[in-house]
Amino acid sequence: MSVPALFTGLSAFPLTPLADDAVDESAFAALVARLAAAGVDSITALGSTGSYAYLDAAERALAARIAVDAAGGVPVFVGVGALRTSQVVANVAAAEEAGAAGVLLAPVSYQPLTDDDVFGLFAAVTARTGLPVIVYDNPGTTRFSFSVELYGRIAELPGIASIKIPGVPADPQQAREHLAAIRAAVPAHVGIGVSGDARAADGLAVGCDAWYSVIGGLFPEPALRLLRAGQAGQHDVAAAESDRLAPLWDLFAEFGSVRVIAAAAEQLGLARRSCLPLPLQGLDDGARNRLAKVLADLDLDG
Repeated sequence: MSVPALFTGLSAFPLTPLADDAVDESAFAALVARLAAAGVDSITALGSTGSYAYLDAAERALAARIAVDAAGGVPVFVGVGALRTSQVVANVAAAEEAGAAGVLLAPVSYQPLTDDDVFGLFAAVTARTGLPVIVYDNPGTTRFSFSVELYGRIAELPGIASIKIPGVPADPQQAREHLAAIRAAVPAHVGIGVSGDARAADGLAVGCDAWYSVIGGLFPEPALRLLRAGQAGQHDVAAAESDRLAPLWDLFAEFGSVRVIAAAAEQLGLARRSCLPLPLQGLDDGARNRLAKVLADLDLDG
């Protein structure tokens, strides 16, 4: 059995912009509709770029409904991670009610988690929903790193559809070996999607099925160019597009991708100033000026 098409291609992760400490419903709907119009393969609402961990259950249910309605039939995955399993299950129910095509689950915790803790979380969720589940491995935010062995254990659970892995190693041989080890550990129907935008072209070159993309959530056109080239085996073209976007990757590395993307959305008039949830401050004026120059140089400012 091969990976379903639903879990291939470009999955764009939009912001969930705030205004006056509440979800900016019109701005969020417009961001999602913009992605659908651009032709992304799927949209993942309430990922890390979507600030899911800062929103309460009602705000998350609202965002899920807005995203599905605004997507116009493009599949929407919804982030459901939370501190307690009961909260996760409630978020899954809200995603189901909204009409989500799947859920994205990160293990979120204040106390350090064990492998058994995380396996138990996924077992509990897959037992309670018929929606496909995407395993979200994001150690930069959760401080939990999945082993290949744990990928394999979780992937045997019913309903596990894809694993969102961190960026692959920069060395091509190491990247191939890493992906091969994951492939060997999980069933053939479970997709593997790369994240870490700067490593997307490398991940596609070694055979990742999908790109779970920050930049795709605001600038879908260059993300689609890179993704489609990688899908077509034109890895030199994908690498050249990634190299062209390197000034943006550098800002991501320096300030964090969510702050950069939020500032870019504000500059483009797609979100109000200070659209991130406090205490996240966003970029200062100097960094915003640097970002404005990068966007202009990349022809992303219009």
